[in-house]
Amino acid sequence: MQGFETFWNASDAIGRAVTLLLLAMSVASWVTILWKLWVLKRARKDIERAVPAFWAAPSVDEGRNRLNTLDREQVLVPLIEAATAKAAAGTLESSAHLDSQLTRRLRDALHRGLAHMQFGQVLLASIGSTAPFIGLFGTVWGIYHALVAIATAGSITIDKVAGPVGEALIMTAAGLAVAIPAVLAYNLFGKWVGAAEAELEGFAHDLREMLLDKS
Repeated sequence: MQGFETFWNASDAIGRAVTLLLLAMSVASWVTILWKLWVLKRARKDIERAVPAFWAAPSVDEGRNRLNTLDREQVLVPLIEAATAKAAAGTLESSAHLDSQLTRRLRDALHRGLAHMQFGQVLLASIGSTAPFIGLFGTVWGIYHALVAIATAGSITIDKVAGPVGEALIMTAAGLAVAIPAVLAYNLFGKWVGAAEAELEGFAHDLREMLLDKS
């Protein structure tokens, strides 16, 4: 901590800007991680409970009521709403066959549900891929700034170089500390979203087939 304070006090505007940028990226990353952890856990649990409850219902209306109760993240309800919606008369949508109408509406509803679960993934990927380089830039700039200051003082020794260089290396460690959680979370959440996507696609397919059989 003392080394970081020394580095901060000895740094210029660019070095401090890099430090604040890494701090902002870390805060944004952890807020996104905690939010997505909560959302995806709820969505996965809801899908696991709601899909069997829907198919065990005696009617589509009762199944919709069960989904409204169990689907807290609203990833399944839009599918049943899209499947049971009626195309407005006199539109291009109404002129298509029922199977085409169902396919289009279910696809759009599925994409909206997946977009909700995938929200924040781009941010985590961006932070995970850029934070190490930002930290490295901070280290290089810190070393340059320290060496210029030492050269200006007119006395260069190993002891005087080792301290500032070591303090500048904190920025590289900070960049890695920001990037690693973001990368791990991105990979974990990607796996969870992929599993949920497969479940939603299966539900949409079965729902479409059921409604076509009834028509």
